[in-house]
Formats: sequence, C-alpha cells, structure tokens
Amino acid sequence: MHVEIVDTPIESASIVAAAKADSDGAVCIFDGIVRDNTRRRQTLYLDYEAYREMALEQMQRLAAEAVERFRVRDISLVHRLGRLQVGETSVLIVVASAHRGAAFDACRWLIDTLKKTVPIWKRETFADGAVWADGEPFPEHLAARSAEAQG
Repeated sequence: MHVEIVDTPIESASIVAAAKADSDGAVCIFDGIVRDNTRRRQTLYLDYEAYREMALEQMQRLAAEAVERFRVRDISLVHRLGRLQVGETSVLIVVASAHRGAAFDACRWLIDTLKKTVPIWKRETFADGAVWADGEPFPEHLAARSAEAQG
C-alpha cells in the first residue's frame, strides 16, 4: 500500500504505473480535482489543512480495511495539503484488483469514507467570499442564487 499526505503536486501518472501488476484485471482511479465552481459560485482556489499525523494514520487504516473488505490487491491513497488551483489534483485513489467490481467498490468506499472521517479540511475561496466546507453535500444556504431564484 502507498498512503501519503503531500504538500506538492501529486504525481498521478507514476503512482498509477507503480500500482499495476500482471495479476490485475483492473485498476480503478479516482482523481479528485479542483473544479472552477461550486453551486454557481466561481472558485478561485482551495486550501486544504489537516491534523496530519491523525489523518495519515486514518488513511492507512482505511486503505488496509479496503484491501480486507473488498479483497483487492493494492491501494494507493494520496492527499495533498496547501493551496490548490483549479485543475490540480487534491486526492488520488488507485485500487488494483483481479476484478473490476471490487476495484470500483473499494475506490468509491474509500473516497466517501475519507471525506466523512479523516481530519482534512477544505477552505473554498470564491470570487465573492470564502467558506470552510465539511464534505458532501455542499450547504444549500451557501449556494449562489440565480437571478430567477432571487426574484
């Protein structure tokens, strides 16, 4: 397993290449990237902070649990901290398995569980302000209102 918290851009291609083995029938990749908007608000950048030691420990436990639970061969789980610009990778999950179903299931479980349980926080800076986000779903009261909805 490769579990890491980094402060520099995530080297996605090399992590994916290193995860592959001849016994694999599937490699499922989740590449979480900074998008240019959230709920009709223009995103300028994101800042990620963490309780690093605890976050890394919890990420290692999640990866180990996913290997056991979904019977996949290997997992890479990398999260970036600091300021990220639109288009940059914030989290990369790579699951290698003999079968695609297990790889997909493990990958989805990992990102959903990571967002709910690991002490990593995201501050979203928009053209019209900023907010600390606490995962899914985006708080409705923070969404920008369209002209139609306001009127």
